[in-house]
Amino acid sequence: MATEYKAKLNYLRMAPRKVRSVGDLIKGLPVNEAEAQLLMQSRRPAKPLLKLLRSAIANAKNNGLSDAGYLYIASLRVDGGPMLKRILPRARGSASPIEKKMSHVTLVLGVNEAQKPRFTIVTPKKKKPIPGETGKRTAKKRTASPKTEEKDAPEMKQKEKRGGNFWKRSFNRKAIGE
Repeated sequence: MATEYKAKLNYLRMAPRKVRSVGDLIKGLPVNEAEAQLLMQSRRPAKPLLKLLRSAIANAKNNGLSDAGYLYIASLRVDGGPMLKRILPRARGSASPIEKKMSHVTLVLGVNEAQKPRFTIVTPKKKKPIPGETGKRTAKKRTASPKTEEKDAPEMKQKEKRGGNFWKRSFNRKAIGE
């Protein structure tokens, strides 16, 4: 008989269908890879499932498992919990039902002695530097001196004449007479 470690999460206030879609991504994976998958997921059920996975790993360590590298996700079952039934008022005195669904999640970890422990390292992507820049990026405040404002003013007027503010001119009340 293979050793199994369980963890349960009851009354999760998310629809079972949405939790299943994230749970299917990690079924059968080693725990390190499953944890990395859940860390990189931006979907809402990923956070409670990650917490549940870490709880199951802690259960395994507490119950005598020396190395968590041999663990894998044997099964992940998401069942429907009770529904909170509400109503939304509609036209002419009628009402539409709203069902706020809950989930019961059961996670079972199995031990695979033949599997080599693998460690997945998750690192965030580094931003590529802009060519021509060296060192750290610093935000420089642009302050216009009176001399540059005088130089830029004629150029801006020429741009406006060439069609710089097309929408402003076309929707202006006096634009028709020009």
